[in-house]
Amino acid sequence: MKVLVMYTSRFAYTPQVKNSAQAEDTATAACHENCIVAFIQIEADDEEKDVTSREKKLVNHLKWTLRKNKANKIVLHSFAHLSDSKASFEFTKAIFDEAEKRLQNAGYETVQTPFGYFLDLEIQAPGYSLARIWASL
Repeated sequence: MKVLVMYTSRFAYTPQVKNSAQAEDTATAACHENCIVAFIQIEADDEEKDVTSREKKLVNHLKWTLRKNKANKIVLHSFAHLSDSKASFEFTKAIFDEAEKRLQNAGYETVQTPFGYFLDLEIQAPGYSLARIWASL
């Protein structure tokens, strides 16, 4: 699993192209302010482990990032451009859904970008040390 996390003062998206037949048809545009955006790629070898173990590893990293940036809101974004390896749609979506539940249970405001879509993105991100963090989990 690869993760690129950015603190953003503004993150907006508009769905443009549905790129998976499994994606829901109800994708809408949204804008979020003062939040962490996690660009996440679940890789094929992650499927050798169970969803819970991978989701827990991801959430621990995201909670650390949220604390370091003094943020309470996080946007989970599937971003299949951090590695050549991709897990299945179903496995990836399961990790996202479980991570969102765990983060919400911990008191964080959490949303997911429309899963299975290419999105137009608008990102305003300040430039300071922990505003951008990359990890291989």
